[in-house]
Amino acid sequence: MATLNRCWRIAVVAACFAAMGVAGVLCRFTLFPLVRLCSRSAAQSQRRSRVLIRWSFRAVIAVLDWGGVMRVDLRNGERLRDAGAALVLANHPSYLDIVVLIAHIPDAVCVVKSALWRNPFFGGVVRAGGYVRNDEPDKLVADCAASLAEGKPLIIFPEGTRTAPGAPLRFVRGAAHVALKSAAVIQPVVLRCEPPAFTRTGHWYDQPPGGFRLVMEAMAPIAAAALLEAERPAPLKPRALTRALERFFATHLEGA
Repeated sequence: MATLNRCWRIAVVAACFAAMGVAGVLCRFTLFPLVRLCSRSAAQSQRRSRVLIRWSFRAVIAVLDWGGVMRVDLRNGERLRDAGAALVLANHPSYLDIVVLIAHIPDAVCVVKSALWRNPFFGGVVRAGGYVRNDEPDKLVADCAASLAEGKPLIIFPEGTRTAPGAPLRFVRGAAHVALKSAAVIQPVVLRCEPPAFTRTGHWYDQPPGGFRLVMEAMAPIAAAALLEAERPAPLKPRALTRALERFFATHLEGA
């Protein structure tokens, strides 16, 4: 029975991933062009495309829940629904983190690796949604600040990649640069994957016997200056803010 359950969950995951890829290609050549045609501006087209992407991701989450693969435990969800022009920072324990975040944050934009823009399945999706490409560091920071200035929530994983299970958090300075340049409020989201699944070191088919729970806890919004109050000295510099963010997330993860 355990083997049968595991095979079932693997089949559900494979079906979801395949459906996402096929949908990405179909939308690129059908639905997204239609959205552009029916929109008055590029901004409106991107906003409507993000609505489609968000509800598609919610459908994926519903199927994974129905199939016994993953259950999302959302805490303080109203902070994400009303995020506004916030810099949403989250740790990155699993491959599905971005799917869950976009599904629960209306009109959210995220920073996307440049390789994904060339991906035949998802390149059209990230272009249609107006997501931010992470090519050149200086341009990336400016593009992120511009997106926040337009009033959209911006999702960034300060680690830059998924956390290796059991490894300490190691943030890069990109998120701190964006926070300081934009002066946007920081909306921290602490993610815990119990037990670990879709990790940096594992395979997509390594499914826990009873599925897993992804806990998504939206903490109280905070300004960069407030995070740096404990720093001595406390200059508004990316290195100091990066250290403060690491400690903030590590403290909440250890206290779970």
